[in-house]
Amino acid sequence: MTTHSFDPPRIAAPAVLPDWARRSVNLADSRIGARALFATDEFFAPLERMLNPEPAVFVPGQYDANGKWMDGWETRRKRTTGYDWSLVRLGRRGIVRGFDIDTSHFTGNFAPAVSIDATDCESDEPDLLVRARWTRILPSTSLTGNSHHLLEIESSDTWSHLRINIYPDGGIARLRVYGQPVGVFDTSDPEREYDLVALENGGRAVAWNDAHFGSAANLIAPGRGINMGDGWETRRRREPGNDWCILQLGAPGVVDRIEVDTAHFKGNFPDRCSIQAARMDGGTDQSIITQSMFWPVLLPEQPLGMDALHVFREGIAGLGPVTHVRFNIIPDGGVSRLRLWGRVTR
Repeated sequence: MTTHSFDPPRIAAPAVLPDWARRSVNLADSRIGARALFATDEFFAPLERMLNPEPAVFVPGQYDANGKWMDGWETRRKRTTGYDWSLVRLGRRGIVRGFDIDTSHFTGNFAPAVSIDATDCESDEPDLLVRARWTRILPSTSLTGNSHHLLEIESSDTWSHLRINIYPDGGIARLRVYGQPVGVFDTSDPEREYDLVALENGGRAVAWNDAHFGSAANLIAPGRGINMGDGWETRRRREPGNDWCILQLGAPGVVDRIEVDTAHFKGNFPDRCSIQAARMDGGTDQSIITQSMFWPVLLPEQPLGMDALHVFREGIAGLGPVTHVRFNIIPDGGVSRLRLWGRVTR
């Protein structure tokens, strides 16, 4: 390992996402199928850690057989010419708008520079990918230690795989690839049902009034929650009102069935919930937050129980195609997942 300090490095400040990133999906999220395929070297830390959707951590005093345990991808010190590189499959084919290259907790061992190439390929075989036609979408860019590097790019093409080049060696804690999935919905079949708000289908968390114990983005993650931390949970409300979050659908659609899952939430589930919805074409996230208070009701108030999957088919208002929902929990508490099943508007 390149450092022998026993003190944890200064914790990197969390990234303040610009608008192009806030309006995007992390296509390199392992929860939606992103995979580490190949790396020229993984001596100190494996490539797959770089795709972990959770923030990178530093564990003082934790070592493995090769040195200090690091939460990311880290190669050994290169003693020859050349540089290290890796291959990553995106969780969804999509248009890439930019990156967050995060070197949190890497101080004397971060990669000094990075570039990224992209291709659209049907195969995950490294031997075939190496021979694919690659396009450089991020030129060589200098990095600093223990920092978030938010890098916007100009590319309108669709990509399935990335090649991450680090010069000459070192570590990256996390890679976020902000973009928009394409080809998710088959509009030739107007009756096909999708989870319109799912993360893997391009849904995103826009805003929330509180997320003290868990992220609103967890609501649209794949699968059922694995524990109480894998959901959206607010603090205990000590004043009138209720908590809420706003979610954007992956595409405009008509909602036919709603699932509210309170898995693992027992003494802290909401008493009731309701959903408002609207079609919003244009506007900023801030304007959407303001208008959401006045959106029509999609699902009137419904009682919720602990640690249960609640399915609602009756009582859903016929609002036509919608693009955003406001999920209200009354008065507060935790919800594991929200599913909005319906048909995409042609």
